[in-house]
Amino acid sequence: MTMQGGCLCGAIRYQCSQKPILQFNCHCRDCQKSSGGPYVPIAFFAMESVTISGEPRYFQSLGRSGKAIRRGFCPNCGSRLFGLLDIMPAQIAISAGTLDDPAMFRPRANLFASHAAPWDHLDNTLTTFADNAPQGA
Repeated sequence: MTMQGGCLCGAIRYQCSQKPILQFNCHCRDCQKSSGGPYVPIAFFAMESVTISGEPRYFQSLGRSGKAIRRGFCPNCGSRLFGLLDIMPAQIAISAGTLDDPAMFRPRANLFASHAAPWDHLDNTLTTFADNAPQGA
């Protein structure tokens, strides 16, 4: 299975040679603010399975764990593409909206649902966690 995608202007492209490890919708306030939307649909992949062409820029902030999160975006068009989390160093998060075929994204859960905007209608067919998913979930 190959999944590929890129930014709006085409300056950054990526290809994933393995299936996603995790797929979920994150409703935390940081994801809302960094995307400008009610949540970010995220797929995590093993770092070694992803190749990136082009040079994203990264903005670093601290997550709730106190560890760094670096969000990668295109310096030309501003598309939010990647997430690198210090708590998950062997994985890379990819924003599902940047996939060439976004229908390949299959979320399994809603995380940080307690942060969801009142006008955001959560998919009740997904497992929903008020906060982060418990370890091993």
